[in-house]
Amino acid sequence: MNEAPELLCVRGLSKTFPGGFQALKSVDLTLRAGEIHALLGENGAGKSTLIKTVTGITPRDAGEVRLSGAEIRPRSGDEALAAGIATVYQEVALLPNLTVAQNLFLGRQPTRFGLVRDREMRRRSRDLLQGFGLRIDVGAPLGDFPVAVQHIVAIARAVDMSAKVLILDEPTASLDGREVEVLFRVMRQLRDQGMGILFVTHFLDQVQEICDRLTVLRNGCLVGERPVAGLPRMELVGMMLGRELQGVEEERARATQDQDDTPPLLRAEGLGRKGAVAPFDLTLRRGEVLGLSGLLGSGRTETARLIFGADRADGGRLHLDGRPARILGPRDALKQGLGFCPEERKTEGIVAELSVRENIILALQARMGWTRPLSRKRQKEIADHFIKALDIRPADPDKPIGLLSGGNQQKAILARWLATEPRILILDEPTRGIDVGAHAEIIRLIRSLCDSGLAMLVISSEVEEIVSYSDRVTVLRDGSHVAHLTGAAVNEQRVLAAIAAD
Repeated sequence: MNEAPELLCVRGLSKTFPGGFQALKSVDLTLRAGEIHALLGENGAGKSTLIKTVTGITPRDAGEVRLSGAEIRPRSGDEALAAGIATVYQEVALLPNLTVAQNLFLGRQPTRFGLVRDREMRRRSRDLLQGFGLRIDVGAPLGDFPVAVQHIVAIARAVDMSAKVLILDEPTASLDGREVEVLFRVMRQLRDQGMGILFVTHFLDQVQEICDRLTVLRNGCLVGERPVAGLPRMELVGMMLGRELQGVEEERARATQDQDDTPPLLRAEGLGRKGAVAPFDLTLRRGEVLGLSGLLGSGRTETARLIFGADRADGGRLHLDGRPARILGPRDALKQGLGFCPEERKTEGIVAELSVRENIILALQARMGWTRPLSRKRQKEIADHFIKALDIRPADPDKPIGLLSGGNQQKAILARWLATEPRILILDEPTRGIDVGAHAEIIRLIRSLCDSGLAMLVISSEVEEIVSYSDRVTVLRDGSHVAHLTGAAVNEQRVLAAIAAD
């Protein structure tokens, strides 16, 4: 593989977004002809930004991209495709209401005297798809076919347009096992024909099954590039989550209270949702931090959403203070004293156009009902209290929250839920995408809140971070709760070993 020519060569790629967030920091990547190369990393690692900067959707600040030795600077996905780089996303960017043939030749239909030659287009479509082992009615709407078929149609279109590099962004996330095998067969066929395939995924088993080499990103930085063959899973997990697993094991002694006799504030029994997370049991006590750890796609967020009622469970029971709790949605969760800070701060957390004050009082106002509006004076009192308590900067309650830094936005979302005086607070990736100083502040805040009696369920992909503040850690893998660590067992080595176990 090392002797294969370099097809796509990325050097020193950097990108900083408005507000100072650096999504890529001098990243290198090499894709060779005739290989399938995995691009790995947790959410926020920089994978999507790398794809967008390489293909010109997002302009790069620094660095160069070379294709077959020649530098390219595409300014759009169409220009990248014209240069020889095609991208197929998880949500296929084709038109489901048009036929398969129309999608394959969209914008380049065979014509005669200005009229589209439908019969010729269908014939060429059948010939093209048969080369991928796909025999379907090309005159039927694309939306009538499974997602796996739609992916293959998108890939066939790219190949027919002379793509040299194929970028597949999470193509297997919504496929079942049989559909994945169909897609893998096509990927192997293209690799054998000399195409370079960059495969973005979070399924490590699939990486080991089909990929030749891999590149890992973390927090916008290149962690390393490795051949897949012979790479220990423990080393790979360590690369992704921020800790190399070599040297002498260091057990971090932990002084924890023996809470076995303390009745749990929250208890889940057999809670689960098909296709998301297998039935699980979980307990949470007052003043305790329970950490959820695992790779992207392991079921961490799905667990939190079931508890909060954002997703409906297929079965199981939930108890609060020893009594059955009926939580059918977030409104019920609010009434029961639960709060939830989501992972996607900008899309699911803040309302960027509203002020800091308006964002902070949102959850409290929702719980009270919109027929009982908080007065402007009371809103300001609440906002001023939490701006001071959490050191939100600038200390201006009427400033649009979208103009604040990521760390201060995160603190404002925390304030929103603290204003409801919750008993249980769920935090999904609370330190993702914020600077080092704010990162430390959020961690200190988590511990201080629990010291005051608040129970917290915290999700984080940073193992070093989660063991620093958690009393117990539950490890998830492939949609299942696979390990429950407490006391001295809450350490980086044990967490990573549970994540990496076959």
